[in-house]
Amino acid sequence: MIIAGCGPTGAILAAELRLHGVRVLVLEKETEPVSFVRIVGLHIRSLELMAMRGLLDRMLERGRRRPAGGFFAAIDKPAPQGLDSAHAYLLGIPQPVIERLLEEHATRLGAQVRRGCAVAGFEQDDEGVTVETADGELLRARHLVGCDGARSTVRKLLGVGFPGEPSRNDTLMGEMQVGVPPEEIAAKVAEISRTNRRFWLRPFGEGAYSVLVPAAGVADRAEPPTLEDFRQQLRAIAGTDFGVHSPRWLSRFGDATRLAERYRVGRVLLAGDAAHIHPPTGGQGLNLGVQDAFNLGWKLAAHVRGWAPDTLLDTYQSERHPVAADVLDNTRAQTELHSTDPGPQAVRRLLTELMDIDEVNRRLIEKITAIDIRYDFGDGPDLLGRRMRDIDVKQGRLYDLLRHGRGLLLDRTEHLTVGGWSDRVDHAADPTAALDAPCVLLRPDGHIAWIGDDQRDLNDHLSRWFGRSAG
Repeated sequence: MIIAGCGPTGAILAAELRLHGVRVLVLEKETEPVSFVRIVGLHIRSLELMAMRGLLDRMLERGRRRPAGGFFAAIDKPAPQGLDSAHAYLLGIPQPVIERLLEEHATRLGAQVRRGCAVAGFEQDDEGVTVETADGELLRARHLVGCDGARSTVRKLLGVGFPGEPSRNDTLMGEMQVGVPPEEIAAKVAEISRTNRRFWLRPFGEGAYSVLVPAAGVADRAEPPTLEDFRQQLRAIAGTDFGVHSPRWLSRFGDATRLAERYRVGRVLLAGDAAHIHPPTGGQGLNLGVQDAFNLGWKLAAHVRGWAPDTLLDTYQSERHPVAADVLDNTRAQTELHSTDPGPQAVRRLLTELMDIDEVNRRLIEKITAIDIRYDFGDGPDLLGRRMRDIDVKQGRLYDLLRHGRGLLLDRTEHLTVGGWSDRVDHAADPTAALDAPCVLLRPDGHIAWIGDDQRDLNDHLSRWFGRSAG
């Protein structure tokens, strides 16, 4: 298996494949990991997935928790009470740290990462994919997955359409020192941010500030921004440049919104930003890509190992494409609510009022944090297709039982069995489990694939998700 790109999506996908013994080579065009210290946020569903694979404790040591509220269009509302998760918070963590932890996780499991090696071309046939690197080397693999970002070479070579809207509003973001007192900054930011939601200066530690400011009128977007660009925009909006100096890093991002028409063409697939891009409003981008990888990894491994049902790999697109479309829609809505025009500001005031209703606030937070997702597994109870929260079980915690990336039958009846699927599915018999159902069958990504107490019905669903019985 070859993966193009060793960002969070590519690293997690590599690790998921290695849990099933699939040989993995990750090609990363950059020679060194990202160095600038941008803080990224892991939302509830991503935290749950990290807990399933035993990664969360290491991340908690290096991140900072904050309440799971105030994400939607930065409307300042508290997190709803009683969110359905054992990890109902946001974890802010430096981007280099999370990328290092995930790459270490993949390599510890046996994935090979080759840096300074870019994909230049590929050809696929019925048996596999031949990948050509930028230095002319030819590599052969069963599949190729493009996790190579918004400007994905794999997607372009594959000829997959990437429809959507181009960027209309660019924003400058960076970290730098300031030359005025904190109270002066706080007063000016409070004044401006009442109407301009794309503006902030936030203390970052050691005297540094995170700076966000609209990029209108500055240099060509193809060129990296300069400190003078920041000074110019700060003066235009705030009347002062706050004496900014000594930048740690400077970047520019736009609000382009695009979704790949297809996630799979034959033996080549797309995941993460290679498949979808959107404005960073709500902090969903990294999370969406990581969740793609958890959905795809076990399915791709099943295909390679030879036990996948015929349609299993097709469910990657049918499940994840609608999720991405929904994220694109909610970021479009949030972006409109950041506008300073009278109409969007009126809608923002109305929504701010409506979010005082708990059900409205809860719905929006569940959407942003991806705990509202329900895959379409057919008719059945409301829990069918939803992710299972972490609960206490006789063996400890439920998520600990999913650490090896296998399926799991959580059985309160103590009468069922996974039979000939025991090489792919674990069985935990526990009549005391806090579960409003007799038994549930969990996929490796923690989604509920079956609910019931009938062995024959269970066997049908084991076949649907985990292939033929080995016995």
